Amino acid sequence: MTLALGLLIVRVVVGLLFVGHGAQKLFGWFGGYGPKGTGGWLESIGVKPGVAMAVLAGLMELAGGILFAAGLFTPLAAALIVLTMLVAIVKVHGQNGLWVTANGYEYNLVLIAIAIGVALTGAGAYSLDALIW
Repeated sequence: MTLALGLLIVRVVVGLLFVGHGAQKLFGWFGGYGPKGTGGWLESIGVKPGVAMAVLAGLMELAGGILFAAGLFTPLAAALIVLTMLVAIVKVHGQNGLWVTANGYEYNLVLIAIAIGVALTGAGAYSLDALIW
């Protein structure tokens, strides 16, 4: 029970934060800039076409977050999270080094570790995967 509860807490917190990031990109919610604003920023860092990439990133974060929080198709959810974080490292944070205090990739790496760890461990007893499989 303790392991299942721990996994539930990790999945829900991380998953809902990804839902929020996706909603920022897709809808401009939670202080986000929506597809056009995010797309403009993406183009400024060389990611083109910006609006299409903003929508793709937003969909990956939203879907990955929902699936991760629910513990549904957890390996797929983790893959979506890992992919978005790897792109963030390569395109934004990697050149700044590790530490988040210098806008580095520390936080992205932690999220990658959490996603992979949960995918390898399994979503736990309090998950939709446990109900289905």
